[in-house]
Amino acid sequence: MREARSDVLKKIKNEIENREISSKLIGAMETGRRNRGQLINQMQLDVKKMKKEVRNIKVNTTTREELINKFINKVKENDGNVFVADKGEDAINYVLEVAKRTKTKLITKSKSLTSEEIKFNQGIEKEGIKIVETDLGELICQLNNEIPIHLVMPAAHKNTKDVADLFSREYGMNIEANPEEILKVVRKKLRPIFLEADMGVTGGNIGVAETGSIVIETNEGNGRLVASVPDVHIVLIGLEKIVDNWESASKLIPAHTISATGQRMTVYVSIITQHNPIAGDKKNREYHVILLDNGRTKMSNDEWFKDALNCIRCGACMNICPTYGVVGGYTFGHIYPGPIGIPWTEQVHGTDKTAYSHLCISCGLCKDICPVDIDIPMMIAKVKEKENVLNGKLGINNFLAKSDSLARSASKTAPLSNWLLKNNVVRYFMEKFIGIDRRRTLPVFHRDKLSDRINELKQGTGESGKIVFFSDIYAEYNDPNLGLRAIKLLRKIGYKVILPKLEWSGMPYISYGEIEKATEVANKNINILKSYVDDGYQIVSTEPTAIYVLKDIYPTLVKSKESNKIAKNTRSVFEIALPKINSLKLTKTIEMNENIGYHIPCHDRAFNNSKATIKFLEKSGYNVKIIETGTCCGMAGTFGLKHGALGYELSNVVGEDLFKLFTESKCKVIATESSVCSTQLYEGTGIRVVNPLHLIEYE
Repeated sequence: MREARSDVLKKIKNEIENREISSKLIGAMETGRRNRGQLINQMQLDVKKMKKEVRNIKVNTTTREELINKFINKVKENDGNVFVADKGEDAINYVLEVAKRTKTKLITKSKSLTSEEIKFNQGIEKEGIKIVETDLGELICQLNNEIPIHLVMPAAHKNTKDVADLFSREYGMNIEANPEEILKVVRKKLRPIFLEADMGVTGGNIGVAETGSIVIETNEGNGRLVASVPDVHIVLIGLEKIVDNWESASKLIPAHTISATGQRMTVYVSIITQHNPIAGDKKNREYHVILLDNGRTKMSNDEWFKDALNCIRCGACMNICPTYGVVGGYTFGHIYPGPIGIPWTEQVHGTDKTAYSHLCISCGLCKDICPVDIDIPMMIAKVKEKENVLNGKLGINNFLAKSDSLARSASKTAPLSNWLLKNNVVRYFMEKFIGIDRRRTLPVFHRDKLSDRINELKQGTGESGKIVFFSDIYAEYNDPNLGLRAIKLLRKIGYKVILPKLEWSGMPYISYGEIEKATEVANKNINILKSYVDDGYQIVSTEPTAIYVLKDIYPTLVKSKESNKIAKNTRSVFEIALPKINSLKLTKTIEMNENIGYHIPCHDRAFNNSKATIKFLEKSGYNVKIIETGTCCGMAGTFGLKHGALGYELSNVVGEDLFKLFTESKCKVIATESSVCSTQLYEGTGIRVVNPLHLIEYE
C-alpha cells in the first residue's frame, strides 16, 4: 500500500507546481469564510450557544435504534416504502429493482453526498439507465467525469470561463462566460429532462422521526422538481441524519446554511412526507426512503470515531483547512474530501484509502470552526496511527516525533550543536538521510536552560495566586530569556511562580499519529500537575501549542476529572496577567511609530488569548494591526521542517498569501507568540519577528 503514499505525493507536487485548482478553490473558500463571518456579525449570533444546541441535537439522536424505528414506522404510515441498506451495493440494487419494475429509463438526481459515498451513479448507469444531475455544481462534475471537490461547492475548482466552455461543448452552442447566461441555458436544457424523468433520486439533509418527513435544502429549486415531478421518488439518506422532532430540525436547518454558505436559510427548504403529484392522479406514484448504514453502526460503537456521525455536511472545516486549499479535494480526499473526510473515509472505505491523512498539519482550525464542535484533529490523529500500522511510519515523522529528546541533546552540546546545524555539509546530509529541509532555518539551542536560570529572579509574593510555569521545548532550550521575562512579569504582579520538572507537551506525537506515546506523556504531566492544581495553582505557558495541548488534547487522551481540571486552569501569560495590567507601567523595547503586524497562531484562535496580548502591546505604546488570511501560516510545528512537497514546499505555498499581506502592510516588525510561526513569517517576508514578551518593558 506504499504506492498510495507515493501517489498522494505525486498529486501534491503537481498541485504545488501547477496551482490550477488552488487559484480557484482558495477564492471560493475565502468567500465561504467571509460570508459566514459577516452573517454571524449581522445576526449577533452566539456561536458557542449555537454549537452547544446543535451538538446536543446530534449527540442525542445519532443512529439510535428506537429513533430509526420510529421514523420507519411513520414513513410507512404515510404510504411510503422503507429499505435499510447495510452496504452501498444493497442501496443500488434496491433502486435497480424499483427501476426494473417501473421500466425506468431516465433518472433525475438532486445533489446527494450520500450517493457519492456509495458510487451510486456508476452502479446505476452500468445497467443502461441514464442519470442526469440537476444541481449545477454536480452537473458540471458529471459532465467532466469528476467527483465533487467540496462537500457544499462541488465545482469550486472551476471558474465561469471553465463552466461556459464545458456547456458550450456539451450543448453544441456558444455560451458566454456570464453566470446569468450559463444558468439560462442550463435551465432551458434541464426543464424537459425534469418532465421526462421516470424516477427522481434525492438525498435528505434531515429526517424527522416525529412525522416521517424528509427535509431537502437547496438554493436552485431542483430538489423540489426531482422529488415531485417523476412518478417515483427515492430518498437516499444516512442513518445519522434522523432527528427526533421538528424542534430539533428547526435548529439544524439554519445551522447548515450559516456554516456552509453564510445564509440564514437556503432559498428552498422542502419538506416531503408523501409523494404527492404536482397535478394528476396519485395512484401510480411511489415513494421510497433508503436508510443507509454503510459503516455508520460500526462507527457509532467506536469511541474514537463516533463523533464523526455528528457532522452536518456544512463544509466549514474545508473552508478553513490550509492544505486542502492548496491541493484540493482530489488529493486531500477519497470520496469525502477535506478534514472530516479523513475519518469518514477510514470508517466507510478503509484505512488503505487514507494515505492522504498526512496532509493534515494539526493546526486545529477545523475543530474551532465546526458548528458541532467535532474533534476532527484527534480523529485524524487516530487515522494516522492506523495508517502507520498499515504502511509503516514515515522516517522523518518518526524522527521529529522525538523533538524533546533531540532538543535536550542539542542543548547539552551547545554551542557545538548550533554550529553543526548551520553547517552546509551537515545540513545536506540531514536532508538526504533524515529528511530535514536544508533551506529551513533551525532554532538556536542554549546550554543554560530556563530551569537552570530561574533562580536568577526574585520570587513573587503570592498575593495574586500561585502558578506552575509550563516551559515546553522553546522556552526551556531555545529562548530561556523568553521564559525568564514571562516569569518576571508574573512575579511582578504578585504571583508565586514555580518551575517543577515536567515532560514536554508531546504535540508532535499527535501530529504524527503516535497516540500511545502522546498518552504516556499526558499521563506523566497530569500526575505531576494534579496535586498543584488541587493546591490552587494555575498553569501558564508562553507557547500557544502547549496551552492548546493541555486544554484541548489531554482531556481527550486521558478522560478524567484531573485532566479536565488541569484544562480549566491553564492560561497564557498575558491572559492571566490582564487583570493586573493597570498596575504596571508598560513601555516599548523598540522605538517605532509604524504599525506592528500581529499574527494570531492557529492554536490561539480557539481560546482568544491574543486579545490580552494585543492589549499589553497597545498599553506599551505600539500601534497593533492584526494581519491574517483566516487560516494557518503554513509552518505547523515541525511540518515545515520536512523536506519536499509534503513539508517545506507545501508549507511555503500555504503561507504565500499571508506573506504577501505582511509585506504589503509595510510593517517593520511582526509580533506573534508562536515560536514556529516566527520562523515561517521571517523566512517568508524578511521582516523581523518578535515575541510580544520581548517587545514590552514593565516597572
